[in-house]
Amino acid sequence: MKIGVGSKNPIKVAAVENAIKMIWHDATIVAVDVDSGISNQPMSNEEAIEGAINRAKLSLQQTNTDIGIGLEGCVHDTKYGMIVSGWVAAVDKNGKIGIGGGGGLLLPEKIASELRNGNELGPVMDKFIGSHNTKQKQGTVGILTNNLVSRSKSFEKSVIYALAKFINPEYYE
Repeated sequence: MKIGVGSKNPIKVAAVENAIKMIWHDATIVAVDVDSGISNQPMSNEEAIEGAINRAKLSLQQTNTDIGIGLEGCVHDTKYGMIVSGWVAAVDKNGKIGIGGGGGLLLPEKIASELRNGNELGPVMDKFIGSHNTKQKQGTVGILTNNLVSRSKSFEKSVIYALAKFINPEYYE
């Protein structure tokens, strides 16, 4: 089994590797940089799902693997405040698409207001904690949970959810 990942972000690749090893122990992971085809800061679940599907399809095409996986983080406003979450799509050569999402975390209002003004979450978090490139390290989830949940672990379950159609295909037919 060969799995393509539509990102070279080490956090996203690690999430896919960890999830895949639980399902297919001897699978090979091939990471490739691809464009999501959406905005740099997705502001809705629908946009993030679209970006994850785009990344999955492109990674499948560019790596010639059995399944392509795309991961996309997003934020979206609710009546309770802005939530950060992530979505994963898995696509096989027959065009079958699996989608999984997970974890929603309420953002502090001072971060949310910057995002509403057109800024991207990664740089906003860097400024917020005085660090650099946090989106490829602990991410917003890790920062706000004091690393009780890392960005990679948060995405890991979503990868498994996206692969449910491939793990138990009989339930989806």
